[in-house]
Amino acid sequence: MGFKSLLSKPFAKIEVNKIKKWSADPIKTQEKQLKQLVEGAKNTKFGKDHGFDSIKTYQDFKRQVPITDYEGLKKYIDAIKSGESNVLWKGIPIYFCKTSGTTSGTKYIPITKESISNHIDAARNAILCYIEETGKADFVDHKMIFLQGSPELDTSGKIPTGRLSGIVAHHVPNYLQKNRMPSFKVNCIEDWETKVDAISKETLKENMALISGIPPWVQMYFERLIQLSGKKEVKDIFPKFSLFIYGGVNFAPYQSVFKKLIGKTVDSIELYPASEGFIAFQDSQREEGMLLNLNAGIFYEFIPADEFFDENPSRINLEDVQIGINYALILNTNAGLWGYNIGDTVKFVSTNPYRIIVSGRIKHFTSAFGEHVIAEEVESAINATSQIHQCSINDFHLAPQVNPKEGELPYHEWFIEFNQEPMDLIKFNADLDLQLQKRNSYYADLIQGNILRPLVIRKMKKNAFQDYMKSIGKLGGQNKLPRLANDRNIADQLINHNLS
Repeated sequence: MGFKSLLSKPFAKIEVNKIKKWSADPIKTQEKQLKQLVEGAKNTKFGKDHGFDSIKTYQDFKRQVPITDYEGLKKYIDAIKSGESNVLWKGIPIYFCKTSGTTSGTKYIPITKESISNHIDAARNAILCYIEETGKADFVDHKMIFLQGSPELDTSGKIPTGRLSGIVAHHVPNYLQKNRMPSFKVNCIEDWETKVDAISKETLKENMALISGIPPWVQMYFERLIQLSGKKEVKDIFPKFSLFIYGGVNFAPYQSVFKKLIGKTVDSIELYPASEGFIAFQDSQREEGMLLNLNAGIFYEFIPADEFFDENPSRINLEDVQIGINYALILNTNAGLWGYNIGDTVKFVSTNPYRIIVSGRIKHFTSAFGEHVIAEEVESAINATSQIHQCSINDFHLAPQVNPKEGELPYHEWFIEFNQEPMDLIKFNADLDLQLQKRNSYYADLIQGNILRPLVIRKMKKNAFQDYMKSIGKLGGQNKLPRLANDRNIADQLINHNLS
């Protein structure tokens, strides 16, 4: 055992004890966060506009701070960009995190000196929880790679601006710098395919033990490694590879293909980072879900997903959440986001401690016929069907077909890229439809009432979704393909360019 791994075990014990302390008193922890946030912003423009001086309780806060989104805060962010200070949070942000929005174009999410540690410490804490629980720490002595966006920042404005992963790359602790890959020069390559090729060549002869990134882009990296090395499996290239850290998408659809590419089963840690804050991390290999990050400058609110578009939806704090209900996630942060709808839906799988899974996006659903099918349901249905048929999926997209050929009923159209195809695609099609009916009673009623016909699968050619993402300039980095939609904006492009 090396020096770093030896030291990591007592350090992990100390930090995990801190995590257990605040997670064991979650309501008090969150009450403290709200009090600190209101106090920290009471003299800002937003705080004065919303009477922060008079806020004493959560009920006061709800009355005075509306639920909003990026558009609702844009006038404040524009004021910050023009040079004003004390707008959403005291002082000025140290960075703007640049991210794409579906309705707002490019979004500029502030990161402050108070909030930056949240983005760094949560990922570290996830690794420390793993070390403390499993006793495994050898990977700390070997090379680690984080597949991420370019760390180059745009400094032409008053506030440095970049992608979240690029900003975070500037704050990697010194003790990890010698182990960390890729090199800064390679990491700055903008074109994703060129970057993956360069990373593969740079790491091919290294002793990689920890690999981290969004699953579809890590898959590209693995496939390129195998192609360059002439080896059959990643374990033959990196014998020490033992830990995979991921976030951004549900890993379940990728598990079988990853096992095949790697050639063995490796432990994994799931993270829930976002430009707006690091929301949760997997703290246990034995328990389901990710621990909600309650002590990191974020006060959480929740709206039941099926009420979200109502005129007066329920709005609750952590104390009133229930297991098994889909909630739209609302953030209040020490980066200056207030009543902010992040766009994700989460579901609690435990309240002692508070652990969540990400169930989808509040705007990513299919309900053209009133069925309101969500990401969790479609991902669960396709995973179950793939297991039955012993096949594997690379990626998929679901969209409604409301204008079928004359004489046909409308239907759900699934665009699926298989890694390993089922022996009987017709039976797979039928079973997938049945699995979705089991998970969504409204969809089952529509099928059984002959309002919809059973779903239709469009088989996609290899790398179809990569090609699509490349065509819209969103290949690699933190970009993700929406798994389902309530329109055909993506579906029609897939039909035109990528059908097998």
